Amino acid sequence: MNKRDPKLTALQFNEYINNQDIEGLIGLMAEDHIFIDRKGYWDRDMVNGWKRFFNEWPTYKNIFTRVESRENLVILIGYALWSKDSKEEDHCIWTATIENALLSKWQIFKDIEENRKKLNIT
Repeated sequence: MNKRDPKLTALQFNEYINNQDIEGLIGLMAEDHIFIDRKGYWDRDMVNGWKRFFNEWPTYKNIFTRVESRENLVILIGYALWSKDSKEEDHCIWTATIENALLSKWQIFKDIEENRKKLNIT
């Protein structure tokens, strides 16, 4: 059993996103990793998915204002900046499911009351 705090894994994963570090992301994605966007679309080929995303959004960043964990589920609340010149904060909730210190699922939700209730966020 891995004793690493799941929050550390989720935060490291996000650091790799913010730095567009494909190799770092690959090292933290479980073999069966799945990504689910806020519309419910999912992708299992996230090596190519991240490459396409970084190509389209070269200065994208996630900023978290709150991080909590419940067993192996990490909930990250904050906002995304889609470009370095962006002033508009795209408020979201991210969840990371951690298994053996790897991300098995990374999911994004709109930060709305319905999703806060679904995720039991007060």
